[in-house]
Amino acid sequence: MARVTLTFLGGVRTVTGSKYLVSTDARRILVDAGQFQGEKELRIMNWEEFPFPPAEISDVLITHAHTDHVGYLPALVKHGFTGRVWATPATIRLAEIVLRDSAYLNERDAEHAAQYGYSKHDAPLPLFTTADVEKALPLFRPVTYDTDLDLADEIVARFTRAGHILGAASIHLRVGTTEVLFSGDLGRHDHPVLRARDIGRSAATVLIETTYGDTEHPKPAGVGHVELTELIRKTAKRGGSVLIPAFAVDRTEVLLKTLTQLQTSGRIPEIPIFVNSPMALDALAVYRDLQFRDELRPDLDLKHFIDLPNLHEVRTTEESIRLNDPQHPCIIISSSGMATGGRVLHHLEHMLPQHKHSVVLVGYQSEGTRGRSLVEGAKQLKIHGRYVPVRAEILQDDEFSVHADCTDLLDWLSELNPRPQTVFAVHGSAEVSAIFAERVTGALDIPAVVPKLGETIRLD
Repeated sequence: MARVTLTFLGGVRTVTGSKYLVSTDARRILVDAGQFQGEKELRIMNWEEFPFPPAEISDVLITHAHTDHVGYLPALVKHGFTGRVWATPATIRLAEIVLRDSAYLNERDAEHAAQYGYSKHDAPLPLFTTADVEKALPLFRPVTYDTDLDLADEIVARFTRAGHILGAASIHLRVGTTEVLFSGDLGRHDHPVLRARDIGRSAATVLIETTYGDTEHPKPAGVGHVELTELIRKTAKRGGSVLIPAFAVDRTEVLLKTLTQLQTSGRIPEIPIFVNSPMALDALAVYRDLQFRDELRPDLDLKHFIDLPNLHEVRTTEESIRLNDPQHPCIIISSSGMATGGRVLHHLEHMLPQHKHSVVLVGYQSEGTRGRSLVEGAKQLKIHGRYVPVRAEILQDDEFSVHADCTDLLDWLSELNPRPQTVFAVHGSAEVSAIFAERVTGALDIPAVVPKLGETIRLD
């Protein structure tokens, strides 16, 4: 086998835009096609010309269906990619939902910016359109966990359950005698909804995500979610409502399970719960699909996030608008999880200025996002081109995170056999990736590196 290289095109020194290119003299294979999110400097990178014609990529391998791992795929198609896209069946179902929603939001935001004149461009355009998504979806091909996938030219891929969201996988890629392992996003040891992650084949070179590479998730005190419970009770008592910006895929399911437990145990009042996100509702239907029952915990009762008597699904724009100013205490779950777009922005615009309401952040908040600003105590937030005062009560609840923490990540690495020769710390901030790399070297005696964007290394 000829020379084999790995190029880091995204997902390095940041938690977004994951793209890793494996190249030989004859082939170019992309692992993940993530969209950059968060700070403006990152979002602008989505518009930069791809380093080479996307038509030269023969295959894209997708670890899971979050936007920062699959959201750039329609842009690749827009600029000439026509190859195969490999993913697990659950990832394909969820990616279809995520990409269609993303295209709709892209188109709507461009129209909104043009209408209200808050874009510096004379004619704001979407990164990609619904038509681009519809061209991308037929390129998907399903794969089975722990089964060799022959991509020809002595290239073999193998997907292993990662336990992060439904369908998530780590990907082992063998090119001739050269092997590299991509962790994708890893789940915690004990995911509240999904079956635990598996350990697949090891490789001399391993790329591992480091989103929480410097953090240990809090261990629930007693029955757990004490602060959230108190906040919901206080907010309802003062006549306000609780807004929870949440990732549409997986986080909504975990939230519903938790809220079910809190209500049935009497810890919070039985106020209405609204899921105001068509994408989240579509994703919930995938989690409910018995075709994917084997992906869920064996001890999980599906009633935990299906049969809440006071659960309301909000699909129409008119229903969403009515929730902007709730007249009675309720809980509203709406995407996006970092408050970067979607219906949640309209709720924030109306609810943040009122002392009676509360906002709960339940996931990682990237730098430059509105969610991060709220966590850091912002007194005003820019939404739809104007500043909105922040008077509502803000809470961050890290107990909902389903990302592996530092110990989880080290455990995953330590279970690989044989031990990797080199570890690349990716998909984390520069500071966090550096901290985790030091811990890998110190705890496991494996050389660990934080790569640079655009850097190319030899694998063979």
